Amino acid sequence: MRTVLVTGPGGAGRTTAAAATALAGSRRGDRTLLITAGPVPGLPAQAVPTPVTDTLDCVTVDSGTHFRAELLALQEKLSGLLGLLGGNPLDGEELTELPGSTELALLHTLRRAARGDWSRPGYDLLVVDLPPLREALALLALPERLRRYLRRLLPQERQAARALRPMLAQLAGVPAPAQWLYETAARRDAELAEVQALIEDRATTLRLVAEPGPAAEDALRTARTGLALHGLRVDALLANRVLPRHSADPWFAALAAQQDKTLGRWDAEPPAGAAAVRLPHLGRDPRGAEDLAALDAPAPDRREEGRAEDPWWIEEAAGTEGAEGSAGADGILVWCLRLPGAVKTDLQLVRRGGELLLTVGAFHRIVPLESALRRCTVAGAALTDGVLRVRFVPDPELWPRTG
Repeated sequence: MRTVLVTGPGGAGRTTAAAATALAGSRRGDRTLLITAGPVPGLPAQAVPTPVTDTLDCVTVDSGTHFRAELLALQEKLSGLLGLLGGNPLDGEELTELPGSTELALLHTLRRAARGDWSRPGYDLLVVDLPPLREALALLALPERLRRYLRRLLPQERQAARALRPMLAQLAGVPAPAQWLYETAARRDAELAEVQALIEDRATTLRLVAEPGPAAEDALRTARTGLALHGLRVDALLANRVLPRHSADPWFAALAAQQDKTLGRWDAEPPAGAAAVRLPHLGRDPRGAEDLAALDAPAPDRREEGRAEDPWWIEEAAGTEGAEGSAGADGILVWCLRLPGAVKTDLQLVRRGGELLLTVGAFHRIVPLESALRRCTVAGAALTDGVLRVRFVPDPELWPRTG
């Protein structure tokens, strides 16, 4: 299944562009599912896939219902402990969703789409309307981060001590963590792994939407570093609401000239690594399938491939005497990562055990190191021509030299 994740700076018309992309794919003949966080004028707004055309379905994320169902289920699991502590159960009618529930509900819907949980036949194309660009990058990183938290807080390998829990509970006078807690953590980890696999799939790409102008240009250039950090590739930049040129009205002519100047820069140097595709301004907000078709958004290429592998790679750099931090050591391994637009002063790098904690401006990622690098010590790092290179020297105590 081909997946296109649509995002862009706030107010750029992401939902409209996502709907237009889904319609274009369905008109080509792909069985398409559009996932939106809010209603699209002229399209059904249901929590289950609902037909729009013979080849296009639409589903709207219902974060409120998802939040209440999840919290009530957790409350049921904790009923014994809550009773011991004198807690009063909450009713579904009094629950109001909390910040972050929309993102979790969207991940849940993505998992259902990836698994084909719905009764309708499988889809060829999945188009997802994501939050604004900065929030979207955080959302796409969420499955990986949550899985790391679960592994640290409830490591599965420590379940061997569960036979001691009843005795410990009697001694302490309070219930010990029940087996269901570890089972729930394992189930959640599996669910998050499915979403992470969808995001990292070769057939998944991002499609950025922006209204041409200086603000959008700055946002796109800043975001490209975060995109590279998480190994996400952009298949197209949709320049939305492009005004007609040569207007007789001086006010519109000035706006069109500003857009044209921005688009010229985007054509010469794509801010996110993908060419800009113009979507015309209709003079009003799109009101249905006919208006969406008039935008003439390009259908995603069926052969398009997203992240084929992790965005970093390892090189051998034997005999690099004189390189900063290498101390002339042989057998140096160089961990490389492309970070276009990154600035050295905004870069922070910390080695912690078998992980590398990497911060670039507002973007952060914790990267598990390859087994070979775990047996090495960090000998230095450099950011050159948009590529971060971290040098690792074998630790003699963990990786004895031979010969």
